[in-house]
Amino acid sequence: MYFDSDQQLDCALDLMRRLPPQQIEKNLMDLIDLVPSLCEDLLSSIDQPLKIARDKTNGRDYLLCDYNRDGDSYRSPWSNQYFPELDDGVMPSDKLRKLEVEANNAFDQYRELYFEGGVSSVYLWDLDHGFAGVILIKKVGDGSDAIKGCWDSIHVIEVQEKGSGRAAHYKLTSTVMLWLRTTKETSGTMNLGGSLTRQLEADHIVTDATPHIVNIGRMIEDMENKIRSTLNEIYFGKTKDIVNGVRSIKNLNSMQQQRNIQQELAASLASRNLKRN
Repeated sequence: MYFDSDQQLDCALDLMRRLPPQQIEKNLMDLIDLVPSLCEDLLSSIDQPLKIARDKTNGRDYLLCDYNRDGDSYRSPWSNQYFPELDDGVMPSDKLRKLEVEANNAFDQYRELYFEGGVSSVYLWDLDHGFAGVILIKKVGDGSDAIKGCWDSIHVIEVQEKGSGRAAHYKLTSTVMLWLRTTKETSGTMNLGGSLTRQLEADHIVTDATPHIVNIGRMIEDMENKIRSTLNEIYFGKTKDIVNGVRSIKNLNSMQQQRNIQQELAASLASRNLKRN
């Protein structure tokens, strides 16, 4: 059976959605080795776990992604410099850079309040009638051998400013990758993980009280809460139901005694009904 390139890409993306997020890089490389012609499409379509780098200028951590990459260099949102150094790297306009600095400070506080640690980065770039950006958040577990996990959220936002400049149309695409692994003597090793992508479009008024950062922040906060609830319901809730369904806390003798009592009660009720009739 022959599949054209579009069908192959659909199958590859469908397969990647069903594989563990902590192994995305390995599985992606295996797919590319299997179908080299899909390399560019796969790399641009599949979100990978975020990597952390250190800004050598001020010593702060920042996140790496395609949106702050130029060649083999990555731009830090804190110093606005490329590492390794790059003379002609793409930069936001002065006005947008000022907004980028404010957004990084705002989401740094948001990350600390919601995640109590981790790393966040915001990158913005200019468009013809507005701007676009990406908000990245990564939180890795505390390093315990018994419990390990990671949360990666990637929020791509496109802002189209309307004629008056007092209103804007926002388009948000959010992807969250979550995995958790526990290792205990009593229960063994359990791996649990998944990813979700959701989109949202909305129009908001832009004023001094509700600037772009406030509007974007509210959208991302609502989106993350919804995705977090969905992940909890789909992965953790469903896993709990399955485990409870296949495991019983009662021993076999107690269960057999309970069944015998139920059978005796059913037989007694049946015989009583017969006597009445």
